[in-house]
Amino acid sequence: DWAVHIALVENGIPIHAAVGLPDLGVTFKSSDVRAVTGPLSKKFVVSRNRPPKVAGYIAEKMGYEVVGVGSAGAKAMHVLLGDYDGYIHAGGQYEWDQAAPVGVAQASGLHCCRLDGSEIRFNNEDTFIPDILICRPELKDEILEHAQAFAEENGGF
Repeated sequence: DWAVHIALVENGIPIHAAVGLPDLGVTFKSSDVRAVTGPLSKKFVVSRNRPPKVAGYIAEKMGYEVVGVGSAGAKAMHVLLGDYDGYIHAGGQYEWDQAAPVGVAQASGLHCCRLDGSEIRFNNEDTFIPDILICRPELKDEILEHAQAFAEENGGF
């Protein structure tokens, strides 16, 4: 459950990125990657140590299971591999936790954004990013709709 992240960001966007999963012996590169399509797994991946309540809420509304995994890079790449349909995180991370996974995930055709639906931008003065969604593109609208409902009911994510 760990990963090595490398990303080159220009104008707030990762233009080259790689995420290595040493335990699997594989490195995913934004220059040569494609997300797995096919049947949905009906599972979301979340932080094993800090599973966000918003993810449980969304999973319940969609009839999904929530599974905890370690590294942000590992979670994102397992969405790319089709093991999970989405990675939902709230509670904060830093740009170096997200830039490479987002760069590779976007290059693969996955949808990446903040839980409010806004674009994720990097190389900010404040490097803290409060939340993230990486998912299959066909699920983004439903996930974001439930995330918004959760935020309204709970005063945020």
